[in-house]
Amino acid sequence: MQSKVRWFLHEIDPDLQIPSRALRRYHLLDELIARLYEHTGAVAEIARDLLEDIRSLTRRINEIESRLTKLVRADHPSLLEVPGLGVLGAATIIGETAGVRRFKSKDAFARFNGTAPIPVWSGNKVRVRLSRGGNRRINTALHMAAVTQLRLGAEGTAYFDKLIASGKTRTEALRLLRRRISDRVFAAMRADETRVVLDATSPPPPAAPQSPIAALQTAA
Repeated sequence: MQSKVRWFLHEIDPDLQIPSRALRRYHLLDELIARLYEHTGAVAEIARDLLEDIRSLTRRINEIESRLTKLVRADHPSLLEVPGLGVLGAATIIGETAGVRRFKSKDAFARFNGTAPIPVWSGNKVRVRLSRGGNRRINTALHMAAVTQLRLGAEGTAYFDKLIASGKTRTEALRLLRRRISDRVFAAMRADETRVVLDATSPPPPAAPQSPIAALQTAA
C-alpha cells in the first residue's frame, strides 16, 4: 500500500521527497492528506484514500503493539532482555512455540525453529548447510534479532567478528549467530515459565497483624 501511494504522490508532485518509513508518522500523514485536498482528479483522490487507510491501520497496529507490550512484559520479561529482540519478535516466538517446556533441550528447540545445522558429508570432509525446514516465523524473528544486534553493535557483534576472523563466510557467521540467539531465547523462556509456575504454586503471603484498636473496631 505504501509503495502504491508513493507512486501516486510522485505523479502528483515529482519534487515531493518522503523519507523512508515516514508514512507511519501521524503528523506527516495528516499533512499529506491536507495537501492532497488542494489537488483535483482521480489520482489525488485515490492517494488521499490510501493515506487515510494507512493512518487508520497505523493507529490499529500501534494499539495492538501496545497491548502486546503489556502482555509480554508481564509474563516474559527475561525474553525481552535478549538483545535485538523486540516485542513483536518476542510475541511471535511465544505464540509459535506454544510452551517451551515441550522441548527437552535447546537442541530440540533449534531443530524446531530451523537454526540447527544439517551435516553434509563429502568424502572425508564434513560440512554443514542451512536447514530449510523448521518454523519459519520463529526463524525470521531470530534472524531479525541477529541483524539488529549487528546493526547496533550489541553482544552478537564480537561473536560475529570472531567467526569472520576464523574464516567463516558472512552467511555462515550469521547462521551461527542465529543459533546462539536461539539458545539464549530457549533459556530465557524456560526461566520465564519457571517463574510463572512458582508464582502460581507459592502460598499467599501472611496477612499483616491487626493493631489492638483495629481488632476492636472489626469485632464491633
